[in-house]
Amino acid sequence: MTPALDRIRVGSAPDSWGVWFPDDPQQVPWRRFLDEVADAGYEWIELGPYGYLPTDPARLTDEVARRNLQVSAGTVFTSLHRGPSVWDATWEHVGQVAALTRAMGARHLVVIPSFWRDDKTAEIIEPPELTGEQWAHLTQGMERLGHEVKETYGLDIVVHPHADTHIDTEAHVERFLDSTDSALVNLCLDTGHYAYCGGDSVKLIETYGERIGYLHLKQVDPDILAEVHAGEVPFGPAVQRGVMCEPPSGVPELAPVLTAAQRLGVELFAIVEQDMYPCPPDQPLPIARRTRTFLRSCGA
Repeated sequence: MTPALDRIRVGSAPDSWGVWFPDDPQQVPWRRFLDEVADAGYEWIELGPYGYLPTDPARLTDEVARRNLQVSAGTVFTSLHRGPSVWDATWEHVGQVAALTRAMGARHLVVIPSFWRDDKTAEIIEPPELTGEQWAHLTQGMERLGHEVKETYGLDIVVHPHADTHIDTEAHVERFLDSTDSALVNLCLDTGHYAYCGGDSVKLIETYGERIGYLHLKQVDPDILAEVHAGEVPFGPAVQRGVMCEPPSGVPELAPVLTAAQRLGVELFAIVEQDMYPCPPDQPLPIARRTRTFLRSCGA
């Protein structure tokens, strides 16, 4: 019998419905996303790109409550490695999202570093490797962000290692964790992005367990990933090729990841995200239903 993963709270996100932007004609309307994520059997959602779901807290509270949904986190994008000059613009963006996140009763803010490669044109915008000074800006900036977000909004930040950003590979993730204070900054481990960049999620959970504050559940197709790496394909076009695939057909295996997370002895959100931008509007719901059934078979 599969052991119950009673500390894991499973949810999904607009990302699993092909939503990457606040407004885009290729994306499903927000009401349809809310209807379908509830229909698929999920109780928790993330806000997705700020402005996709209603930003008025009273209206959004009504919309999610009617569908028996709750919000687990908001998401922000940052470029703190560029130094103090970007702080004010960063804080303005963070403040909008954090205020809505808090109003929805969530406790986490997922923080994604900026891309070094343009997601649409594949142009290299910045060097993939940071200088020592930029690493200092990044780590000190994230600590400042963690402190300010906790003081002002009562939220915990969880930094999301992501393909085509400066926090991606095992070496970069470990350097980031070793350089930051666990009281201020922890990690949103995205199993798909970490595998995409060559990392082992179970090993990371077992080695840095006290730093794992949140999970994104995702798998990569190893055959497509090999082609992506061989051709140096940027992340956006890689997603269009189907590099992020439906569980359980890809890697990493999710059952061992969930078991390792359960062993940490803390309550953790595990939010399903299957990057599918853009996708046909009828594609996400059947996948979401099958994925929820699969995760139940793992005990979650």
